[in-house]
Amino acid sequence: MTDEDFMERAIALARTHVGRTGANPSVGCVLAKDGVVVGEGVTSVGGKVHAEEGALASAGEAARGATAYVTLEPCAQRSAGGASCSERLVAAGVARVVVACADSSVYADGRGAQRLQAAGIDVDHGLMRGAAEALYATYQPAKPPESRR
Repeated sequence: MTDEDFMERAIALARTHVGRTGANPSVGCVLAKDGVVVGEGVTSVGGKVHAEEGALASAGEAARGATAYVTLEPCAQRSAGGASCSERLVAAGVARVVVACADSSVYADGRGAQRLQAAGIDVDHGLMRGAAEALYATYQPAKPPESRR
């Protein structure tokens, strides 16, 4: 399977929960290693469990050395506290993260990708960006408190 195949699967997963994840966007994540899917996840209904969190839980130890295909940049901070998706990906030992599109939310905004890169993880941006951006046409990224008016 190719990078495009895995990202297509991540996009298909994300589509299943569009409009059902509260204020959070519906994100899809596929973890693959040696050409095989080892874990997948989608933002849960209500938005509390993020896609990467679910994919890492389903992959377990198989996540180490895997590539994560994510439809939206992994968060650098959680609004409710707890480990962010970028922290979880680093802790799991993934080798590479392929991100379809950026997230301008105050909880991401490039910081998730920066954390991954600082940990030595290869990060590729833009694979199937157009298809992923279509998922987020109505998504309103969280803004810093001073700009919420």
